[in-house]
Amino acid sequence: MRGRDDGRRLGAAELGQGLGRRATLVQFSSAFCAPCRATRRVLTEVAGMVPGVAHVEIDAEQRLELVRALGIVRTPTVLVLDAHGRIVRRATGQPRKADVIAALGEAV
Repeated sequence: MRGRDDGRRLGAAELGQGLGRRATLVQFSSAFCAPCRATRRVLTEVAGMVPGVAHVEIDAEQRLELVRALGIVRTPTVLVLDAHGRIVRRATGQPRKADVIAALGEAV
């Protein structure tokens, strides 16, 4: 996973559900995005492997205001949030499981 972010924080109001106890993987997806489905599988698997990590998937088309505010330009885009909702990593495209696990190391 690439890219650091500006330290912006997201919470339950923006995500539609609470944060993970240790970290949250936020995925922006769109309906006809094949890499989004594969990304969902990877992030769900990682969240299931790492205690205290949640996976939240957001439909980019339904949340255009948030997409614009965060500068999301393609799907899938994955944000890694720390326990306080601070964005610590950002990546576009389908991530590899090893990269997601490494990015979580920064968040927890």
